[in-house]
Amino acid sequence: MIIEKAKQVLKIESESIQALINRIDDTFVKAVNLLDKCKGRVVITGIGKSGIIGKKISATLASIGVPSIFLHAADGTHGDLGMITSNDIVIAISNSGESEEILNLLPAIKRFNVTLVSMTGNLNSTLAKKSNIVLNISVKEEACPLGLVPTASTTATMALGDALAMALLDKRGFKEEDFAVLHPSGSLGKKLLIQVDDLMHIGSNIPIINKDAPLKDVIMEISSKKLGMAIVVNQDDKVLGIITDGDLRRLMEKKEKDTFKTTAEEMMSTNPKTIEKNALAARALQIMEKHSITSLIITNGSKGPTGIIHLHDILKAGVV
Repeated sequence: MIIEKAKQVLKIESESIQALINRIDDTFVKAVNLLDKCKGRVVITGIGKSGIIGKKISATLASIGVPSIFLHAADGTHGDLGMITSNDIVIAISNSGESEEILNLLPAIKRFNVTLVSMTGNLNSTLAKKSNIVLNISVKEEACPLGLVPTASTTATMALGDALAMALLDKRGFKEEDFAVLHPSGSLGKKLLIQVDDLMHIGSNIPIINKDAPLKDVIMEISSKKLGMAIVVNQDDKVLGIITDGDLRRLMEKKEKDTFKTTAEEMMSTNPKTIEKNALAARALQIMEKHSITSLIITNGSKGPTGIIHLHDILKAGVV
């Protein structure tokens, strides 16, 4: 019985969304164009369950760079109407279109001379008649067996709000980079905003060793800088190669008598992987994963080392 009821709820709600598809017409296009040309903010208002959905729609619009705020309909007539300016657009959500708190706002909205878009399930309601644009969110039935609890209607409202936001996103050519700017703390934001020079080790923190340095000096340099590697340079500070912990282990495994007389140039790996300092840290991670390495050298125009970025730096910054 429980499983059957749950399936019935999902069927009713999915059908409520399906019904919206045939309502995407010129009226919807006008609404999107109106939002695109808005010089102020998109003010979403509603009460009860509609208000909760309105908060979500407002948050979605803000996340794609559309200035938006939520105005609780009940608070609007008690001072919060000051949130609305003449450059704004108001989207009022009411399934019945007769919510008293919403209707009480209409005279003030008219005085502000702002465009009113309504999302309602009653096209003959007072709200619909007072609106400049009406978006139909009516449903055949609610999923509630009593027909009382807003279920399918709120699902349809949220879905249509998402459709508005995504159509607007597409119209404005909103890209991942734009999303990252508005979500700097999210994983996508970190992938698209954090650069190599934000994380790299510089100056005295770079493990550098001369090509003629003996093994003892190499070990001390790698140990002191704690990056598991050292950059080998010549007298002109040009990068010649790299020595890693792995290179040292392989050298020791040979068990040759003159191991400690080996110079840095003799034990280094040539052609180390490098990256530009203004490259994305996510790009550095891709290179490391591709070549199964943990460090990349950042060089300047003359091929001298200006920094090191380590895998741990990238992971610690959350660029994954």
